Order: sequence, then structure tokens, then C-alpha cells
Amino acid sequence: MAAQTGQGDERLQRISLFARMMKRPELGAVAGLVLVTLFFAATADPVMFSLAGIVNFMTPAAQLGILALGAALLMIGGEFDLSVGSMVAFAGLVFGVALTVLGLPLVLAIPLTVAVAALVGAVNAEIVLRTALPSFIVTLAFLFILRGLSLVGLKWATGGSTQMRGIGDSVQGDRLLPLFSGDAFPGLFAWLAERGMIETFRNGAPKVPGIPIEILWFLVLTALATWVLLRTPWGNWIFAAGGDRNAALNSGVPVRKVKIALFMLTACCAALVAIITVLEAGSTDARRGFQKEFEAIIAAVIGGALLTGGYGSAVGAFFGAIIFGMVMIGLTYTRIDQDWYQVFLGSMLLIAVVFNNAIRKRVTGER
Repeated sequence: MAAQTGQGDERLQRISLFARMMKRPELGAVAGLVLVTLFFAATADPVMFSLAGIVNFMTPAAQLGILALGAALLMIGGEFDLSVGSMVAFAGLVFGVALTVLGLPLVLAIPLTVAVAALVGAVNAEIVLRTALPSFIVTLAFLFILRGLSLVGLKWATGGSTQMRGIGDSVQGDRLLPLFSGDAFPGLFAWLAERGMIETFRNGAPKVPGIPIEILWFLVLTALATWVLLRTPWGNWIFAAGGDRNAALNSGVPVRKVKIALFMLTACCAALVAIITVLEAGSTDARRGFQKEFEAIIAAVIGGALLTGGYGSAVGAFFGAIIFGMVMIGLTYTRIDQDWYQVFLGSMLLIAVVFNNAIRKRVTGER
């Protein structure tokens, strides 16, 4: 009857493109990226936006971004993990011991490292779920526990040093090494250099020999996380578990299973970053991943993840991490004191929280 009287069903009303965009979690991150890009375009050396310059800031952005993806999914699920930075150091210890002390090949050392990280993530989750303590407190405790274990473990494994060397020699020639270290598609970049399509050194070698492997991991994991969130039942469960736990339980959502899986995923993301950075440096140390837990959470918040859970996106965390990388490296292309980076972190967090809170009220209709 509504159609006959010319009045459409309000449930079928069309929402304008602007209104849909305003409800997207990653809106703030995209706007921030545009502003940061314009700022450096006006103040930085133009070399920053050459192919070499882009790779230069995308590499740390990718390493942080892998952590931010795990942090974002966990925050959407309604929890925090402040131990991911320390997990990078602890996983680096496990990985280094597996390679140098136990003499394992990468095909065994990598699964072992990831399994240990997943186990720690599951322990975090079990404590949070069984005690009903805030995950902020539980994982804050593990931040110190894992950092301390990294210090003690490295001293044990090296005979007193907090740095373990010789990892590069132990993996030399391993067939799995190109999947976790170095540059991808070197042949393609050499071909482009021969034809003058990319910048080269005087000897004809390309200034960018390939795509750093962590950038490919970052892209693949972002696509996978986005697909899970938007196209699978697990994505619906993650949003439901973080939005309203009781309603999710009443709807049959396995909230406990979801949260345990998210804690394990976050820890595994930290383990992946540890593996990549340890192989790249050829060593590991107790300060690896220092304060990365805060940067990962800030990147997730800039990307639209709410501190209250139930809202956010992997794409937003992707852009949030790129903003970090751009500012971290971009300051070196300007005359600005790099200590302003710390000011940027705090300012971006505050702005993102205020912006996201305003978006949440718009979406939910709150006043």
C-alpha cells in the first residue's frame, strides 16, 4: 500500500553517498593521510615522494601496520592488548634461540615461534575471560612479563648479552628466506631500470631493487582482514562481540571463542613482525618492538576503531599505519626537529578519539 500511495518504506530509503561516507570508520584516516601528504608536499624535499622515498616510509609503516591490523580486529572485538610490543621482543628471542641454539631450519623455527606467540595470546585471553578483569590491565602485566623474559632469555642464550647475533649466518641459503626477508620482484625492477622507467644509480642498478617483503605481507593481511570482517560470519561475530556482548551471546555468537582467537591473532601478528625484523637485521635484542603497542593502538584508533569496541575497519588501520610511517620518515626530509614526532602521536590520538566519538554519535543517533 505504501508504494501505491507514493510513500516508500522507510527501511528502503536511499542514503546519500555523503551520508554513507560519513559512516565509514576509515574516513578520518583517509582525511588525515590527505592532510599529512599535503603538508609534506609543501615542506619536504621532493625526493620523499619518489619511488625510493615512498618505499622508505612504507617499510616502517608496513611493520607497524601488521601490528595495527591485529590491534584493530581485537579492538573491534571489544578488547585491548598492550603486550604486542613486548611480544615482538619475546618472539624474536624464541625465533633466535630456535635458529642459533637449537639449529632449526626456517620451516620449523617459524611455526614454532608463531605457536609460542599464539599460546601466550591464548593465556592472555583465558585470564581476561576467566577473571573478568579488563584486558587493559592483564595485557599491561604481560607487557612487563614478556619484556623481562626477553631480557633474561637473551642473557641465558648469549652468555650475558641482551643482543643475539649470528642469525643471518644461520639462515643463509634457506629456501623460505625470500618469503620473510629481502625484496620481492627484483627481476621486474631490474627490467624497469634497463628501460629507464625507474631511477637508477650511475652503474645502472635500480635505486629500488624490489618491493620490501613486509609491504607485501601488509597488503595481503589487510585484504584478508577486510574480507573476514565484511564477507564472513566471523566478521559479524567480531563486531557483535565488541558491540554488545550479552546481545551477541543471546544471538548464538561464540563470544568466548571469538575473543580467544583475536588475542591469538594479535600475538601472531607480533610474531610475524619479529620474524621479518630479525631476519632483516640478522640479530635480535631485548628492546625490539619497544612502545610499538601504543603506536599500533593509535594507528587503529586513527583508522576508526572505537575504544568501546564494535566499530572499526582493517582498511582504516592500513591508512593509520601509513600516516605513522609518512610522518616518522617524512620529518627527516624537512628541517623540522624529529622530536616533534612524539607531539604528533599524542595529537593524532586525541584528534582521532574526538572525531571517532562524533562519528559514533552520528551512526548511533546518540546525543
